[in-house]
Amino acid sequence: MGINVFKYFKGDKAIWMIVLILSLMSLMAVYSSVVTLAYKHHDGNTLHYLFKHLKIIVLGFVLMYITHRVKYGYFSRISQIMLIAAVPLLLYTLIKGANLNEASRWIAIPGTGLTFQTSDFAKLALIMYIARVLTQQQSKLDDFKTVLLHVMLPAGVISALILPANFSTAALLFTTCLILMFIGGVKLKYIGAVLGIAVVGFMLLLLLGAAFPKTLPRIDTWKQRIVNFVGGEEEQDADKNYQANQAKIAVATGGFMGKGPGNSTQRNFLPHPYSDFIFAIAIEEYGSVMGGIGIVGLYLWLLFRGIRVATRSKKTYGTLLAFGLSFSLIFQGMINMAVAVNLFPVTGQPLPFLSMGGTSILFSSLAIGIILSVSRESEEEDSTQKGGEIATA
Repeated sequence: MGINVFKYFKGDKAIWMIVLILSLMSLMAVYSSVVTLAYKHHDGNTLHYLFKHLKIIVLGFVLMYITHRVKYGYFSRISQIMLIAAVPLLLYTLIKGANLNEASRWIAIPGTGLTFQTSDFAKLALIMYIARVLTQQQSKLDDFKTVLLHVMLPAGVISALILPANFSTAALLFTTCLILMFIGGVKLKYIGAVLGIAVVGFMLLLLLGAAFPKTLPRIDTWKQRIVNFVGGEEEQDADKNYQANQAKIAVATGGFMGKGPGNSTQRNFLPHPYSDFIFAIAIEEYGSVMGGIGIVGLYLWLLFRGIRVATRSKKTYGTLLAFGLSFSLIFQGMINMAVAVNLFPVTGQPLPFLSMGGTSILFSSLAIGIILSVSRESEEEDSTQKGGEIATA
């Protein structure tokens, strides 16, 4: 007699399978792409990074499982605490965080040797909170003051705190909030007004950064990446466009069928083949069919299932929560893949569930766990309703 493993995993089974497939692909891609890193720090021992990555993936699935068993209504209250905690964490990161390329994005966890990217925590907290506010303020969304104070103020503060060190994450998060506002019933003219305020605020910030360079040290990096992306050959800086050029070589040499697992050559030249540019390595090794279209298809399938969970939820909070988290994950993934194939300027966004990384995988797993929690409760409600109908009949 076979054992039905899926009976222990509630919610949308397709989402479980997609995340499992992406995680298995991640193990193979990361193991292949950490060769240079292993030679630099562990005498060529790639197994060190493989097992480290495997531990994080397993922990991610544990968090996903625990989270999907929790009633998603609890996340509404938890989001308040998380959002309050996110502000000092982001401030501390800007002031005392680990600095890399003039960007303070991580804080060290004392006694563990591990780092924690606070923007991942803040992103999850803000989406959960915005879904909560839009649900509670449904009857007051016609009032611009209510929208500005309860929705856009927290979104603006969190995005502004992330912006100096990580422009792409701040822009992604702010865009997700705008989309969530639209889905939640906020008038387009209010969304447009908020967007206008944000653009003006950003322009003033750029002027401030130009006048006082130390307040916004990454302005030159943003400018150079845009110039390298949209400018002609005479305007491009070959050294600063190095990552994008190596990624293009990986994609071009991969062809339709790829070079085969572990046969990448560009992993030796790309600075971060195991994180920011893992999609390019996947195409080089597995080809544009399996490594390109196949991976894009998995993310689009995940988006479809997430939207399906959102539309099936009978409660507004569940709908907004599932949609916001699904959109955020896939939007981030699409930006990463667009960068790898030179359709978007270099951003430094990891590819959810594929890139090597600690907090990115763990918070992505928590997001999926929350989506599965919404799905699980919808299934239980449908089952109860059907049982009641049968009993009545």
